[in-house]
Amino acid sequence: MAKRVAVIGGGTSGLACIKCCLDEGLEPVCFETSDDIGGLWSFKENPDPDRASIYHSLIINTSKEMMCFSDFPIPAHFPNYMHNSLIMDYFHMYADHFQLKRHICFQTKVLHVTPRPDFPHSGQWDVETESKDGRREKQVFDAVMVCTGHHCHPNLPLQDFPGIDSFKGKFFHSRDYKNPEEWRGKRVVVIGIGNSGGDIAVELSRMAKQVYLSTRRGSWILNRVGDKGVPIDMLFNNRMNVCLSQLLPVGFINHFGEKQLNKRFNHKLYGLQPAHRVFSQHPTINDDLPNRILSGPVSVKPNVKEFRGSSVVFEDGTVEDDIDLVVCATGYTFSFPFLPSHVIPVSKNKVSLYKYVYPTGLEHTTLAVIGLIQPLGAIMPISEMQARWATRVFKGLCKLPPMSAMMKDINAKEEAMAKRYVAAQRHTIQVDYIPYMDELAKQVGVCPPILKLLLTDPRLALNIIFGPCTPYQFRLHGPGQWDGARQAILTQWDRVTEPLKTRCTPEPQSQRSSHSLIVDFHDCFLTHFSRPLHFKVHYKSCFNNLVSCSTEVCLF
Repeated sequence: MAKRVAVIGGGTSGLACIKCCLDEGLEPVCFETSDDIGGLWSFKENPDPDRASIYHSLIINTSKEMMCFSDFPIPAHFPNYMHNSLIMDYFHMYADHFQLKRHICFQTKVLHVTPRPDFPHSGQWDVETESKDGRREKQVFDAVMVCTGHHCHPNLPLQDFPGIDSFKGKFFHSRDYKNPEEWRGKRVVVIGIGNSGGDIAVELSRMAKQVYLSTRRGSWILNRVGDKGVPIDMLFNNRMNVCLSQLLPVGFINHFGEKQLNKRFNHKLYGLQPAHRVFSQHPTINDDLPNRILSGPVSVKPNVKEFRGSSVVFEDGTVEDDIDLVVCATGYTFSFPFLPSHVIPVSKNKVSLYKYVYPTGLEHTTLAVIGLIQPLGAIMPISEMQARWATRVFKGLCKLPPMSAMMKDINAKEEAMAKRYVAAQRHTIQVDYIPYMDELAKQVGVCPPILKLLLTDPRLALNIIFGPCTPYQFRLHGPGQWDGARQAILTQWDRVTEPLKTRCTPEPQSQRSSHSLIVDFHDCFLTHFSRPLHFKVHYKSCFNNLVSCSTEVCLF
């Protein structure tokens, strides 16, 4: 009889968990509080309590080839950076293709998840739920996958803003912002310069009279569009870059990154430059913010000191009067109210989970947390890889190490994070995309066999080493192998260019020189084997350096 697995949440991570359970012959039952899949990405004009909500215009910050599930590419005609409605279309395609919806109980809230009295022997859980009509039910499950994410409870630190209670304008958390029309001609303050704060400030600036973007520390701003118009994450997230980053001094890498960002615009001149280095923060991605600052509708301000009536006083002593709206883009906190507090203790968004998945204090490894992660890259493939690992642990096909080894891993990650990042609630679950994916892939046995491929399929191997680390790499062999993975890797750039083919462009009429032909041949060679590289390095030196790379990255 198949083991029954409770999946809590029907968003990105929940869908991946259902699919992985089915792949391993498990019986998933997913509980979703809303009436649709998609979780965070399901737009609602009136958001449900204690869950994140997006604004109508939201576009994702990771490109389609980097964010897709590893055995289900996003359609070629979809734009590289998708509107939230297209992301939902993709999720529905995925769920329909693999027949996932039949395993979801919609409009069902999980009230309690508790270890059964015989848990030390059975490892089973009692899961109590409540349906829309108020009917309660308790079921027994062999394992539980928690997929509620880290955008749970809006963080609204009103205690940090004296006078906010008597503020004469309107204020709310960014989760309650939906569109800018209501604020035409108004004066607005946006507090926080994360991705939501930047997006909302830019959008409001097209309707409002003036927008003041308040930031405590400042931020380095990245854009979605990289060199030559290529999605920036497809340039940044490749194995050669990771290898180089482990060989070069951290200071040099930060200097190089900051120099590249300041080529676009001078962060100090625009009032955005922080005291910390570029790789000491979770990136803020915004293509339009520099233009809105340069043209005037957005003005960057320091942290808010206090509110006085309809005025806002900033820490530099400046005052802006007649403010109509304050949007607090101050992030979220997370918790697990349905679990006993000792199972996964949470303090200021800090949790102790082995590889960000497994609590360490249980007799059995039958509880996994999926998607509680803040990657420098796309979260969808990471949630899927976590789910692939967890379902194999449930089946006994993968084993976890002793408690001492798990705690050593947890402590090492916490120390590395504290050393690298500025102290903030958003920097408690940070991971680098490729090293973390490889770390999980080794547990499952699905790291791409690059050394073997260099001998048997060099074209594919070079694409894996020098090209973007798309999720298909983790379906080339091992458990869950997908026959279409090789072709998906070799055609990934075709899907990038497909939605851009909206006009035939003529060739230049001037006669081409022999020098231009040589340059074109060289560019063609690089494009064929590696596609755009973030770091331009000679192939011979690359191969000499590969061997000395950290074992955290799957190269050989």
